[in-house]
Amino acid sequence: MTDRSFDPEDLGLVAGLEIHQQLDTATKLFCDSPTTLRDPGEAERTITRYLHPTKSELGEIDEAALEESQVDRTFEYLAYDSTCLVEEDDEPPHEIDGEALEVAMQIADLLDMSVVDQAHVMRKIVIDGSNTSGFQRSTLLAREGEIETSEGPVGVEDLMLEEESAKRVEETDDGVRYSLDRLGIPLVEIGTKPDISTPEQAREAAQRIGMLLRSTGTVKRGLGTIRQDVNVSIAEGARVEIKGVQALDQIDEIVETEVRRQKELVDIAAELDDRNAAVGDPVDVTDTFEGTDSGVIAGALDAGGVVRAVRLSGFDGLVGREIAPDRRLGTELSDHAKRHGAGGVFHTDELPAYGVTGDEVEALREAVDADADDAVVLVADDPETADLAIDAAAERAETAIEGVPEETRGANDDGTTRYMRPLPGAARLYPETDVPPVEPDPSDVETPELLTEKVERYQSEFGLGAGLAEQVAYGRRMPLFEAVVADGVDPTFAATTLESTVTELRRHDVPVEALTDDHLRGVLMLVEDGDLAKEGVGDVLTVLAEEPSLSPEAAVEEAGLSGVDEEAVREAVAEVVERNAEQVETEGMGAFSGLMGEAMGALRGKADGEVVSDVLREEIQKRA
Repeated sequence: MTDRSFDPEDLGLVAGLEIHQQLDTATKLFCDSPTTLRDPGEAERTITRYLHPTKSELGEIDEAALEESQVDRTFEYLAYDSTCLVEEDDEPPHEIDGEALEVAMQIADLLDMSVVDQAHVMRKIVIDGSNTSGFQRSTLLAREGEIETSEGPVGVEDLMLEEESAKRVEETDDGVRYSLDRLGIPLVEIGTKPDISTPEQAREAAQRIGMLLRSTGTVKRGLGTIRQDVNVSIAEGARVEIKGVQALDQIDEIVETEVRRQKELVDIAAELDDRNAAVGDPVDVTDTFEGTDSGVIAGALDAGGVVRAVRLSGFDGLVGREIAPDRRLGTELSDHAKRHGAGGVFHTDELPAYGVTGDEVEALREAVDADADDAVVLVADDPETADLAIDAAAERAETAIEGVPEETRGANDDGTTRYMRPLPGAARLYPETDVPPVEPDPSDVETPELLTEKVERYQSEFGLGAGLAEQVAYGRRMPLFEAVVADGVDPTFAATTLESTVTELRRHDVPVEALTDDHLRGVLMLVEDGDLAKEGVGDVLTVLAEEPSLSPEAAVEEAGLSGVDEEAVREAVAEVVERNAEQVETEGMGAFSGLMGEAMGALRGKADGEVVSDVLREEIQKRA
């Protein structure tokens, strides 16, 4: 945590979490397509959609959806040989996937939640292109749970079973390109109550929920498979939803930074009130910048653009005030302008700069009738974009006079946030009539063993060290570890291979991401069956990582590690002892350690180390 000059608790911090976790099921939530992610290069065709907001059953349009619709974009979707008609929105959804329902009920059990008697599917309007249908299907499955933290209990409001959105691939000239491989993967959304009062408690609560989720052994792992949204407010501020916090260790920083941002905005609002601040009407100031040396403005004008500006009475010095690390009130205005296609804004707290001269600043002030206590914001772009952008910046300046606006913000990598859209309202949800309700039965659901309990069991039952036991229990291959141990593989060897060996190969730039569970299981079973020496595991896994299409048996052949019988081992060891006869006669068994390495090198991992060790001892004893 960074040093801070304020106490979040004293400022009345109230926070809650929304955890989104993909489930590792065989098929998607409303169809039989696999939940395997694909490379965009494997796409067979593309689908194009134009999305618009729809009214709720009460005839209302959600404010967040309406703002999204004002951004003119075409959405293109990459489809694969595994893409079905449901994902393309060309067929009604099927019934809720049974496996996903069972896993979600396990999670509800771990969170001490009550499963609903009847679960109804709802449509949640989303028109940013991430769903081909223009909405996400969501089901309330459980309510009223609780988790423990060191700073007290945190209530869990609800658990939703949802379909994951399409994966954003890239921006295009006309809009956004998405991939349909991720669309429809089952997802649970867990919302806590606003019981969190410190940044540290927010992080601890997220860690606790993450541990419970992974305890099922049926959640996806890796970047993007779990996302944390944080709702933050302070006593004089407003509720702000921060979306897309990827790393657990960033949550406390995100919360603390948002507390500071709201505190600064409250202070700015108080000062604006003292100054009787007001926002003027946007005006055309294109003539002011005729022949300008500013590259941004000149570029816009050369392309037939215009310059629009607005006077912010009483804002002088406040638009440039920092409200978060490297972010100012002017950044907030710029974020709103960018939502309408502009590259950003200029304001007089930062001018003259960027090629704008002092004389141009004075002319700009005169053009909008600004006094010394006023600030001026300007946008240079094509006429339509400039009009929309300057209006958006002016509206955000209006809310700065009032205080902290309720809104949805996106998390940045540096712990700061950016404006995304208004908070969604109740008009966003309406019933899904194509999917029948289900009556979940949690009575037959088995409660998973917690990861903390697994760590203790791995130590007591399998004899693993505390560190290795924790690595395996919390690792993404925990289910594989338990499966191969049940098949007879030595637990210590299995754990070391899945954690230490794979990690070491990664450090040597071996593409271990290509190794599947079938690869690893096959190699471990070859060792268990005596068809591969333990010492050859690293070489065989390297071959499989570089040539994933090979079977483990073929990889052993490729690596030149086909097993040798004991007679061949004895012959190779005898040659090593013969070459070092003088050392053996002098040192006796003291020569064992050095010769063991040489013997293993001579056999190149083709023989098990224990067999080589036994034979070497016998050969040394013959000479000693």
